[in-house]
Amino acid sequence: MSSKINIRVGTKEDIAGILDLIKELAAYEKAPNEVEVTLTEMHNWGFGADKIFDFFVAEDHEAEQSTLHGKIVGLALYYYKYSTWKGKCLFLEDIIVTESQRGRGIGKLLFDEIVKIAKQQKVRRLEWQVLEWNEPAIKFYEKYNSNLDGEWINCKLTDHQLRML
Repeated sequence: MSSKINIRVGTKEDIAGILDLIKELAAYEKAPNEVEVTLTEMHNWGFGADKIFDFFVAEDHEAEQSTLHGKIVGLALYYYKYSTWKGKCLFLEDIIVTESQRGRGIGKLLFDEIVKIAKQQKVRRLEWQVLEWNEPAIKFYEKYNSNLDGEWINCKLTDHQLRML
């Protein structure tokens, strides 16, 4: 494909487009009704006093403006966390490429930007999760010689569970 893909730091103006991508990912992961975050929350958590995440977007400059996301065809959202053993770490929450654009190398471009940030920030570990059934994503990460750790169990309490405690 001859389209020019540009990876850049996300802006406030991108929030609606990335929320659409997040909803698309939720549908792909068979959880379309699980997205609870709002545009207002994303604006606050991405750019307000309570900022907790950063992100890159992938733009296709030849994409039709009538597409769901406009020119935005991909997203890599990340934040920093702290490990008692390692110190400062970077957590890649999601790489999302809109379905019609998969297979063009956009995920690699986004992941490479995350790796650059991890190196620049001198984090001790770059972490992410992948669903055990998501074979395309697993194969993608295996190309980087990633450690796919089956030893740790993910734990969480939902908003509802927290309120019940």
